[in-house]
Amino acid sequence: MELLPYLKSVLDQDRAPVVLCDLSHTILYMNPAAVKRYAKSGGTALVGQSLMNCHSPKSNELIEQVVAWFQAGRTHNLVYTSHNDRENKDVYMVALRDGDGTLIGYYEKHEYRNRETMAPYDFKP
Repeated sequence: MELLPYLKSVLDQDRAPVVLCDLSHTILYMNPAAVKRYAKSGGTALVGQSLMNCHSPKSNELIEQVVAWFQAGRTHNLVYTSHNDRENKDVYMVALRDGDGTLIGYYEKHEYRNRETMAPYDFKP
């Protein structure tokens, strides 16, 4: 069974922005939430561009440090990077590894801390 369409659907349905990058910091994929969040910076046009063009030199240095830490060990897979009070969320960088555990890229994970406002089993679109 081909898992790729299922995995893409999982990412596409996530309400939090997901931006996948390779080890050269090239943006490979942005889910719809990321395209919307970064629309003023180019949205979908950012795919294929360097993530480093979107950040300050200090942020780029920190990204490089995280990737180096990911490369240092197969159990090095998650780094907390910041909390955004305005949006009440924590932000992490997460390692992407192939089936052998080799680092192939990374992504940024947003975890919102607000209580869900949707009613349970509310089937409205």
